[in-house]
Amino acid sequence: MDSSGSSRRRNRRIRERIIESSFLFAAVTSILVMLLIFFFLIRESRVAFLEVGVLDLLFGMKWHSAGDVFGMTPIIVGSVMVTLLALMINIFVGVPLAIYLAELAGPRSRSILKPAIELLAGVPSIVYGFLGVLILVSFLERSFDMLTGRSILAASILLGIMFIPALTTICEDALRAVPQEFKEGSLALGATKWQTVRGVSLPAASSGIIAAVVLNVGNIIGETMAALLVVGNMPRVPSPVFDIFSPGAIFTSVIAGEMGEVAHGSLHYHSLFAVGFVLLLIVTVLNITADLARAAIRRKFGGY
Repeated sequence: MDSSGSSRRRNRRIRERIIESSFLFAAVTSILVMLLIFFFLIRESRVAFLEVGVLDLLFGMKWHSAGDVFGMTPIIVGSVMVTLLALMINIFVGVPLAIYLAELAGPRSRSILKPAIELLAGVPSIVYGFLGVLILVSFLERSFDMLTGRSILAASILLGIMFIPALTTICEDALRAVPQEFKEGSLALGATKWQTVRGVSLPAASSGIIAAVVLNVGNIIGETMAALLVVGNMPRVPSPVFDIFSPGAIFTSVIAGEMGEVAHGSLHYHSLFAVGFVLLLIVTVLNITADLARAAIRRKFGGY
Protein backbone atom coordinates (compact mmCIF):
# COMPACT_ATOMS: atom_id res chain seq x y z
CA MET A 1 0.00 0.00 0.00
CA ASP A 2 2.81 2.37 0.92
CA SER A 3 4.75 1.50 -2.19
CA SER A 4 1.66 2.13 -4.35
CA GLY A 5 1.12 5.57 -2.76
CA SER A 6 4.81 6.41 -3.15
CA SER A 7 4.69 5.39 -6.80
CA ARG A 8 1.66 7.63 -7.44
CA ARG A 9 3.36 10.59 -5.77
CA ARG A 10 6.51 9.99 -7.80
CA ASN A 11 4.52 9.82 -11.05
CA ARG A 12 2.67 13.00 -10.11
CA ARG A 13 5.96 14.83 -9.45
CA ILE A 14 7.30 13.62 -12.80
CA ARG A 15 4.20 14.89 -14.61
CA GLU A 16 4.44 18.24 -12.82
CA ARG A 17 8.10 18.60 -13.78
CA ILE A 18 7.29 17.76 -17.39
CA ILE A 19 4.54 20.40 -17.44
CA GLU A 20 6.81 22.99 -15.79
CA SER A 21 9.59 22.21 -18.26
CA SER A 22 7.14 22.56 -21.16
CA PHE A 23 6.02 25.97 -19.95
CA LEU A 24 9.63 27.06 -19.44
CA PHE A 25 10.54 25.82 -22.93
CA ALA A 26 7.62 27.75 -24.45
CA ALA A 27 8.62 30.95 -22.60
CA VAL A 28 12.29 30.66 -23.60
CA THR A 29 11.33 29.84 -27.20
CA SER A 30 9.10 32.93 -27.49
CA ILE A 31 11.92 35.13 -26.19
CA LEU A 32 14.41 33.57 -28.61
CA VAL A 33 12.01 34.04 -31.54
CA MET A 34 11.59 37.71 -30.63
CA LEU A 35 15.36 38.17 -30.40
CA LEU A 36 15.83 36.44 -33.75
CA ILE A 37 13.27 38.76 -35.36
CA PHE A 38 15.12 41.78 -33.98
CA PHE A 39 18.46 40.34 -35.16
CA PHE A 40 17.17 39.66 -38.67
CA LEU A 41 15.61 43.11 -39.04
CA ILE A 42 18.74 44.83 -37.72
CA ARG A 43 20.95 42.82 -40.08
CA GLU A 44 18.81 43.57 -43.14
CA SER A 45 18.22 47.25 -42.32
CA ARG A 46 21.84 48.01 -41.32
CA VAL A 47 22.81 48.74 -44.94
CA ALA A 48 20.08 51.38 -45.27
CA PHE A 49 21.04 53.09 -42.02
CA LEU A 50 24.72 53.15 -43.05
CA GLU A 51 24.23 54.30 -46.66
CA VAL A 52 21.38 56.77 -46.18
CA GLY A 53 22.28 57.81 -42.62
CA VAL A 54 20.20 57.35 -39.49
CA LEU A 55 18.97 60.96 -39.32
CA ASP A 56 18.31 61.23 -43.06
CA LEU A 57 16.44 57.92 -43.06
CA LEU A 58 14.30 58.73 -40.03
CA PHE A 59 13.71 62.44 -40.62
CA GLY A 60 14.03 62.80 -44.39
CA MET A 61 11.02 64.58 -45.87
CA LYS A 62 10.76 62.56 -49.07
CA TRP A 63 10.29 58.86 -49.87
CA HIS A 64 10.91 58.29 -53.59
CA SER A 65 12.04 54.76 -54.29
CA ALA A 66 12.67 55.32 -58.02
CA GLY A 67 15.26 57.96 -57.18
CA ASP A 68 16.74 56.07 -54.22
CA VAL A 69 15.52 58.79 -51.86
CA PHE A 70 14.34 57.30 -48.59
CA GLY A 71 13.06 59.50 -45.80
CA MET A 72 10.54 58.10 -43.33
CA THR A 73 8.95 61.36 -42.16
CA PRO A 74 5.96 61.07 -44.56
CA ILE A 75 5.41 57.47 -43.40
CA ILE A 76 5.74 58.37 -39.72
CA VAL A 77 3.38 61.34 -40.05
CA GLY A 78 0.79 59.27 -41.90
CA SER A 79 1.03 56.44 -39.36
CA VAL A 80 0.65 58.80 -36.40
CA MET A 81 -2.36 60.58 -37.92
CA VAL A 82 -4.14 57.35 -38.86
CA THR A 83 -3.42 55.74 -35.50
CA LEU A 84 -4.58 58.71 -33.42
CA LEU A 85 -7.80 59.25 -35.37
CA ALA A 86 -8.61 55.54 -35.43
CA LEU A 87 -7.90 55.27 -31.71
CA MET A 88 -10.26 58.17 -30.97
CA ILE A 89 -13.06 56.40 -32.84
CA ASN A 90 -12.08 53.16 -31.12
CA ILE A 91 -12.19 54.58 -27.61
CA PHE A 92 -15.27 56.79 -27.98
CA VAL A 93 -17.33 53.83 -29.22
CA GLY A 94 -15.65 50.79 -27.67
CA VAL A 95 -15.29 51.88 -24.03
CA PRO A 96 -18.90 53.12 -23.59
CA LEU A 97 -20.11 49.94 -25.28
CA ALA A 98 -18.04 47.85 -22.86
CA ILE A 99 -19.46 49.81 -19.89
CA TYR A 100 -22.99 49.24 -21.15
CA LEU A 101 -22.45 45.49 -21.64
CA ALA A 102 -20.68 44.97 -18.31
CA GLU A 103 -22.70 47.24 -16.04
CA LEU A 104 -25.97 48.41 -17.56
CA ALA A 105 -27.28 45.94 -20.13
CA GLY A 106 -30.00 43.49 -19.17
CA PRO A 107 -29.67 39.77 -19.90
CA ARG A 108 -31.71 40.00 -23.09
CA SER A 109 -29.78 42.96 -24.55
CA ARG A 110 -26.46 41.38 -23.62
CA SER A 111 -27.43 38.04 -25.17
CA ILE A 112 -27.93 39.83 -28.49
CA LEU A 113 -25.11 42.38 -28.44
CA LYS A 114 -22.33 40.17 -27.09
CA PRO A 115 -22.48 37.49 -29.86
CA ALA A 116 -22.85 40.22 -32.50
CA ILE A 117 -19.67 41.95 -31.31
CA GLU A 118 -17.76 38.68 -31.15
CA LEU A 119 -18.94 37.89 -34.68
CA LEU A 120 -17.61 41.24 -35.93
CA ALA A 121 -14.24 40.47 -34.31
CA GLY A 122 -13.95 37.37 -36.49
CA VAL A 123 -14.45 39.14 -39.83
CA PRO A 124 -11.18 38.98 -41.87
CA SER A 125 -9.42 42.29 -42.39
CA ILE A 126 -9.49 41.91 -46.17
CA VAL A 127 -13.30 41.89 -46.01
CA TYR A 128 -13.22 45.18 -44.11
CA GLY A 129 -10.86 46.47 -46.79
CA PHE A 130 -13.22 45.51 -49.62
CA LEU A 131 -16.15 47.12 -47.82
CA GLY A 132 -14.02 50.21 -47.24
CA VAL A 133 -13.23 50.50 -50.95
CA LEU A 134 -16.79 49.86 -52.09
CA ILE A 135 -18.69 51.88 -49.49
CA LEU A 136 -16.48 54.17 -47.41
CA VAL A 137 -14.22 55.47 -50.18
CA SER A 138 -17.18 56.15 -52.47
CA PHE A 139 -19.09 57.86 -49.66
CA LEU A 140 -16.18 60.19 -48.87
CA GLU A 141 -15.71 61.04 -52.55
CA ARG A 142 -19.37 62.06 -52.89
CA SER A 143 -19.72 63.76 -49.52
CA PHE A 144 -16.56 65.89 -49.56
CA ASP A 145 -16.10 66.27 -53.34
CA MET A 146 -12.71 64.56 -53.13
CA LEU A 147 -10.64 63.57 -56.14
CA THR A 148 -10.15 60.19 -54.48
CA GLY A 149 -11.68 58.86 -51.30
CA ARG A 150 -8.54 56.88 -50.52
CA SER A 151 -7.16 59.03 -47.76
CA ILE A 152 -5.93 59.26 -44.19
CA LEU A 153 -9.52 59.84 -43.09
CA ALA A 154 -10.75 56.69 -44.83
CA ALA A 155 -8.02 54.57 -43.24
CA SER A 156 -8.71 56.09 -39.82
CA ILE A 157 -12.45 55.39 -39.97
CA LEU A 158 -11.98 51.87 -41.28
CA LEU A 159 -9.32 50.88 -38.74
CA GLY A 160 -11.23 52.56 -35.93
CA ILE A 161 -14.32 50.50 -36.72
CA MET A 162 -12.35 47.28 -37.31
CA PHE A 163 -10.91 47.10 -33.81
CA ILE A 164 -13.94 48.22 -31.80
CA PRO A 165 -14.88 44.57 -31.03
CA ALA A 166 -11.38 43.77 -29.69
CA LEU A 167 -11.33 46.84 -27.44
CA THR A 168 -14.88 46.27 -26.24
CA THR A 169 -14.27 42.61 -25.35
CA ILE A 170 -11.11 43.27 -23.32
CA CYS A 171 -12.57 46.31 -21.53
CA GLU A 172 -15.73 44.40 -20.69
CA ASP A 173 -13.70 41.53 -19.23
CA ALA A 174 -11.73 44.00 -17.10
CA LEU A 175 -14.93 45.65 -15.82
CA ARG A 176 -16.62 42.33 -15.05
CA ALA A 177 -13.53 41.21 -13.11
CA VAL A 178 -14.05 43.97 -10.53
CA PRO A 179 -15.37 42.25 -7.37
CA GLN A 180 -19.11 42.59 -6.91
CA GLU A 181 -18.53 43.58 -3.27
CA PHE A 182 -16.95 46.85 -4.39
CA LYS A 183 -20.03 47.80 -6.41
CA GLU A 184 -22.50 46.68 -3.76
CA GLY A 185 -20.63 48.68 -1.12
CA SER A 186 -20.84 51.82 -3.26
CA LEU A 187 -24.56 51.32 -3.90
CA ALA A 188 -25.14 50.68 -0.19
CA LEU A 189 -23.58 54.05 0.61
CA GLY A 190 -26.17 55.77 -1.57
CA ALA A 191 -24.29 56.13 -4.86
CA THR A 192 -26.23 55.82 -8.08
CA LYS A 193 -25.46 53.19 -10.69
CA TRP A 194 -23.52 55.67 -12.85
CA GLN A 195 -21.62 57.07 -9.85
CA THR A 196 -20.59 53.51 -8.98
CA VAL A 197 -19.40 52.88 -12.53
CA ARG A 198 -17.48 56.17 -12.65
CA GLY A 199 -16.04 56.09 -9.14
CA VAL A 200 -15.51 52.37 -8.50
CA SER A 201 -15.61 50.16 -11.58
CA LEU A 202 -13.60 52.32 -13.98
CA PRO A 203 -10.70 53.08 -11.56
CA ALA A 204 -10.52 49.44 -10.47
CA ALA A 205 -10.50 48.20 -14.08
CA SER A 206 -8.25 50.99 -15.40
CA SER A 207 -5.19 48.78 -15.80
CA GLY A 208 -7.13 46.36 -18.02
CA ILE A 209 -8.64 49.23 -20.01
CA ILE A 210 -5.21 50.76 -20.60
CA ALA A 211 -3.92 47.35 -21.71
CA ALA A 212 -6.79 47.11 -24.19
CA VAL A 213 -6.11 50.59 -25.58
CA VAL A 214 -2.38 49.95 -26.02
CA LEU A 215 -3.07 46.55 -27.58
CA ASN A 216 -5.34 48.28 -30.07
CA VAL A 217 -2.64 50.84 -30.86
CA GLY A 218 -0.44 47.92 -31.88
CA ASN A 219 -3.29 46.37 -33.89
CA ILE A 220 -4.04 49.63 -35.69
CA ILE A 221 -0.45 50.53 -36.52
CA GLY A 222 0.26 46.95 -37.60
CA GLU A 223 -2.79 46.38 -39.82
CA THR A 224 -1.82 45.86 -43.45
CA MET A 225 -4.36 44.84 -46.08
CA ALA A 226 -7.35 46.91 -45.01
CA ALA A 227 -5.21 50.02 -44.64
CA LEU A 228 -3.41 49.41 -47.94
CA LEU A 229 -6.72 49.36 -49.84
CA VAL A 230 -8.04 52.69 -48.54
CA VAL A 231 -5.12 54.90 -47.42
CA GLY A 232 -3.88 55.71 -50.93
CA ASN A 233 -0.30 54.58 -50.19
CA MET A 234 1.28 57.87 -51.25
CA PRO A 235 4.22 58.59 -48.90
CA ARG A 236 4.10 62.35 -48.65
CA VAL A 237 3.52 64.82 -45.82
CA PRO A 238 0.03 66.37 -46.14
CA SER A 239 -0.06 70.09 -46.86
CA PRO A 240 -1.18 71.43 -44.45
CA VAL A 241 0.06 68.68 -42.14
CA PHE A 242 -3.38 68.21 -40.54
CA ASP A 243 -5.13 67.61 -43.87
CA ILE A 244 -6.81 64.28 -43.23
CA PHE A 245 -8.48 64.30 -46.65
CA SER A 246 -5.24 63.79 -48.56
CA PRO A 247 -3.83 60.34 -49.44
CA GLY A 248 -1.09 59.07 -47.19
CA ALA A 249 1.00 56.05 -46.33
CA ILE A 250 1.68 54.08 -43.17
CA PHE A 251 4.44 51.65 -42.22
CA THR A 252 2.61 48.50 -43.25
CA SER A 253 1.15 49.87 -46.48
CA VAL A 254 4.58 50.92 -47.74
CA ILE A 255 6.11 47.53 -46.94
CA ALA A 256 3.22 45.55 -48.46
CA GLY A 257 2.90 47.83 -51.48
CA GLU A 258 6.57 47.94 -52.45
CA MET A 259 8.21 44.73 -51.21
CA GLY A 260 6.80 42.63 -54.07
CA GLU A 261 8.52 44.75 -56.73
CA VAL A 262 11.84 45.51 -55.06
CA ALA A 263 15.13 43.98 -56.19
CA HIS A 264 16.66 41.72 -53.55
CA GLY A 265 19.71 43.30 -51.93
CA SER A 266 19.06 46.80 -53.29
CA LEU A 267 19.03 49.94 -51.16
CA HIS A 268 15.26 50.03 -51.54
CA TYR A 269 15.05 46.47 -50.21
CA HIS A 270 17.10 47.30 -47.13
CA SER A 271 15.16 50.54 -46.58
CA LEU A 272 11.90 48.61 -46.41
CA PHE A 273 13.44 46.40 -43.74
CA ALA A 274 14.43 49.59 -41.92
CA VAL A 275 10.77 50.65 -42.01
CA GLY A 276 9.82 47.29 -40.50
CA PHE A 277 12.49 47.64 -37.82
CA VAL A 278 11.25 51.10 -36.82
CA LEU A 279 7.68 49.78 -36.67
CA LEU A 280 8.72 46.88 -34.44
CA LEU A 281 10.70 49.24 -32.23
CA ILE A 282 7.69 51.55 -31.82
CA VAL A 283 5.36 48.68 -30.90
CA THR A 284 7.92 47.30 -28.42
CA VAL A 285 8.30 50.69 -26.73
CA LEU A 286 4.52 51.05 -26.54
CA ASN A 287 4.15 47.65 -24.88
CA ILE A 288 6.88 48.38 -22.33
CA THR A 289 5.34 51.77 -21.56
CA ALA A 290 1.93 50.17 -21.15
CA ASP A 291 3.29 47.58 -18.72
CA LEU A 292 4.93 50.31 -16.63
CA ALA A 293 1.72 52.39 -16.65
CA ARG A 294 -0.38 49.38 -15.66
CA ALA A 295 1.98 48.59 -12.80
CA ALA A 296 1.82 52.18 -11.56
CA ILE A 297 -2.00 52.21 -11.74
CA ARG A 298 -2.25 48.88 -9.91
CA ARG A 299 -0.04 50.22 -7.12
CA LYS A 300 -2.24 53.31 -6.81
CA PHE A 301 -5.75 51.95 -7.33
CA GLY A 302 -5.44 48.20 -7.44
CA GLY A 303 -6.35 46.49 -10.68
CA TYR A 304 -8.41 43.67 -12.15
